[in-house]
Amino acid sequence: MKTALLADLHANREAVEAVLDHARAQGVQSWVLLGDFVGYGADPGWVIDTVRELMAGGALAVQGNHDLGVARGASPHMRPEPRFVIEWTRSQLNPSQIDFLDSLPLTAERGDQLFVHANAWAPAAWDYIQGRMEAVRSMHATGCRYTFCGHMHEPRLYHLSGTGKAGEFVPTPGVPIPVPAHRQWLVIPGSAGQPRDGNPAACYAMFDDEAATVTYHRVPYDHDTAGAKILAAALPQRLALRLEDGE
Repeated sequence: MKTALLADLHANREAVEAVLDHARAQGVQSWVLLGDFVGYGADPGWVIDTVRELMAGGALAVQGNHDLGVARGASPHMRPEPRFVIEWTRSQLNPSQIDFLDSLPLTAERGDQLFVHANAWAPAAWDYIQGRMEAVRSMHATGCRYTFCGHMHEPRLYHLSGTGKAGEFVPTPGVPIPVPAHRQWLVIPGSAGQPRDGNPAACYAMFDDEAATVTYHRVPYDHDTAGAKILAAALPQRLALRLEDGE
């Protein structure tokens, strides 16, 4: 079965539409959404409704830190900019959409696959997997053969052998990578809505459990329109500029 994995959609309608169209053209058979559906972008309601529609068709979804922040509301101790973005986002959502964000699970499992936004060792603490050390810690925290997570906005792939030897890759888009089950694997597909590796094209990954391969994809999209919507909403200008250069 081919499963498309999308993370960090961040209310970016143009990017998400492009990724969904691309995945469907690749023959996707199931969907997993790895959290952070809101924050930064100008279309939080549309992205939430799209995620809910996919879930109605059998997709799995987990909660990200931005989803929780918007669901619970801004803390008075937050810096002014993130507080403003959270309050603006909440003002665009109806109670049902906010309840949906609040109700999302931190993790989901399917067979030997674990899905989580940040990491497997402490999902609610939102610590980042910044390199091999954190990736190994995450893989040690689960008995699942495959872990898929977001939070880091750059695509990465890690593996751990039965003897404890770890490795990592920066994947080449469009090239299927064998991920045999005699190792553990940690897949970070990158951000669909706000890439940060210097490439503005949207990220997602396709996992084929029958072929035991994962393929990372980059999908160009209309980031000018997405950025213009951010500016029109009077959200911080830097959130629009980030989409231009993928930083």
